[in-house]
Amino acid sequence: MKNLIEKLIRLRNPQFEFDQFVTTSIIMELVLDKSRMLIRSIMYHLFRFKKPGLYFFGRGIKFFHYRNIRLGKWVKIDDYTFISALGTGALTIGNNSGIGAHSRIEISQSFNNIGKFIKIGNNVGIGPYASLGGAGGLEIGDECIIGPYLSCHPENHNSTDPHIAIRHQGVTRKGIKIGSNCWIGAKVTILDGVEIGSGSIIAAGAVVKDSYPRNSIIGGVPARLIKSRKMSKSNKTQAA
Repeated sequence: MKNLIEKLIRLRNPQFEFDQFVTTSIIMELVLDKSRMLIRSIMYHLFRFKKPGLYFFGRGIKFFHYRNIRLGKWVKIDDYTFISALGTGALTIGNNSGIGAHSRIEISQSFNNIGKFIKIGNNVGIGPYASLGGAGGLEIGDECIIGPYLSCHPENHNSTDPHIAIRHQGVTRKGIKIGSNCWIGAKVTILDGVEIGSGSIIAAGAVVKDSYPRNSIIGGVPARLIKSRKMSKSNKTQAA
C-alpha cells in the first residue's frame, strides 16, 4: 500500500518519498481524506453541468463567477476558502498548487470598479488565512512557498483632500508581482506597486512597500534588504 501510494504521488511530485515513521494507518487516513476532496470537486462540477478535473475541494468552499476561474491539474483548495473571479481578466491557479484553509482570493470586492486578475503559478503552496486581491493585478510565480496570513492587495485609496471622505476619493492601482521560487514567511503584507525578484526570501511579519531584485532576503516593518543570497558557480552556470 505504501509503495503504491508513493508511486501515485510521484506522478505530480517526482521527488516525493514518505517519511519512515508514516504508518499504513496514516496513509489510509490520507487516502480517505483526499478521496473525499476529489469527490467533492467532481460533484461540484457535475451539479453545474461542467466537466470535472483532477481537483481537490475541501469542506465549505465557495466560488463566485466560477466561469472565470482557470484551475490546473492537481489543484487543492482547503476548507472554507472563498474564491471570487470577478475581474476583467481570469483568476488562474496553476498545476499542483494549493490554497490553505479559510483563505479569501478575490479579484474584486467592488462592483463599480472591477479589478484586473490573479495569476498563481505552478507548484505554489499558500498557507491558511491568506487574503489576496487582484484589483491592480496580482501575479505569484512558480515554485513559491508561502506561510499563513499572507496579505496582498494591489490597490491604494486616495486621501489627499481632507474635506472629502476617503472612500469617495477613488483608488490607484499598480499591481503586485512576486517572482518564482520565493519563500514568504507567516503574516507578511505586500503593498501595491511592489515587485519581488525570483529566489527571494521574506521574513515573517514583514510589511513590504518597496521592490527588490532577485535573491533578496527581506525583513522588518517597513521591510528592508537584509542581504542577498549568494549563488554558487554551478547555479550561475545553470542560470546563464
